Amino acid sequence: MAEAKKVAKLREYETVFLVKPDLTDENVDKIKERVKGIVNRDGGKFIRFTTWGKKKTMYPVAKQPRAIYIHASFLGGSNLVAELERNMRNLDEVTRYMSKRLADDIDPETRPELEDLKLAGDVDDNKPFGGAERDDGGGDFEGGFDNDMDNS
Repeated sequence: MAEAKKVAKLREYETVFLVKPDLTDENVDKIKERVKGIVNRDGGKFIRFTTWGKKKTMYPVAKQPRAIYIHASFLGGSNLVAELERNMRNLDEVTRYMSKRLADDIDPETRPELEDLKLAGDVDDNKPFGGAERDDGGGDFEGGFDNDMDNS
């Protein structure tokens, strides 16, 4: 008689979190290793990190107009996200995070661990803020307002 081997099914999650823009690559890697350690410690399986790079935020987050965006994809049980977010809340370098469940009942053997990706950010550090990019003074008209009312 062949016995059916019961495989634990996990849920697939993704978490996007923002870290402070002045962190070095080594500090970002430490945060990523800590997240990976939490996932593995709680019985999950880590799939991939995608670093989206430094981007301008819609509004200042932690008094910073930019942040480094990191996307994490992993498999885990129902309590894993709560533990992961609890740890992120305690990290000063992480300013925002959001997690989403993508799928239920995933066999961990079907999801291989993928190589981490690093994408270029879309914010130039040397570019000034507030529309100061224009070199022409902002106007296309000639003349001024002094000669508008000529009485001659």
